[in-house]
Amino acid sequence: MTRIGILGANGRMGRSLIRLIAASDDLVLSGAGVRAGNALVGQDAGEALGIGHPLGVPLQDSAQAVAEHSDVLIDFTLPAALQENLLAAERTATPMVIGTTGLDEEALAALDATAMGLPIVFAANYSSGVTLLLRLAAIASGALSADYDIAITEAHHRHKKDAPSGTALRLGEVVAKARDLEALDASVFQSIRAGDIVGEHTVMLAADGERIELTHRASSRDTFARGALRAAQWLLKQQTPGRYDMEDVLGLRGAG
Repeated sequence: MTRIGILGANGRMGRSLIRLIAASDDLVLSGAGVRAGNALVGQDAGEALGIGHPLGVPLQDSAQAVAEHSDVLIDFTLPAALQENLLAAERTATPMVIGTTGLDEEALAALDATAMGLPIVFAANYSSGVTLLLRLAAIASGALSADYDIAITEAHHRHKKDAPSGTALRLGEVVAKARDLEALDASVFQSIRAGDIVGEHTVMLAADGERIELTHRASSRDTFARGALRAAQWLLKQQTPGRYDMEDVLGLRGAG
């Protein structure tokens, strides 16, 4: 059994991850972390988070306490919590899957420093379909001339804080690289925050007379949770420290 510790257990992704772990035959929830001061601290994760039955795992406000009993940590929290979570992973030598978005350069540098001693998977999006979208967007942008204008549109639920989304920014990075540009202009991105939209991303390449649209739509948050759990199981097989992403997990690195 692979022992999975969840940081950000009471968030949307945390709840999805815990529900899938509880239903799995080869995964077990070893720890569940929430922010300090949260009223749920000390309560059983299964009962407090709506799983439907107790899991025998209390919600804790210490990332290190979660890490100490886990084979791998999955972190879907907020940028402000990343430094503490990375320190917990370092102190306990616990590999991490990180899905926190909206990280600045300082946070990314801290992540890379930790990855010098631990294997870490970091991705803006853990959907297998989005991983393929990134590859297709790079191919299309590199194949078409600069006459094709680029627009990247993303839509998420009204509670998502960062905009553009981490996935949209990553799409911009791969498109810019394919065109030998340092970055895309901010005007290329359009963000929508409405209702309970799980996640939609479109890359449009438009020229006179035609346009190409590459779109991914997620209808369930479980899509991302399953990808993160797949990444966690893959990560335990890695002997070399470093920063990996979903292309590595899916075996796409260097392919195509």
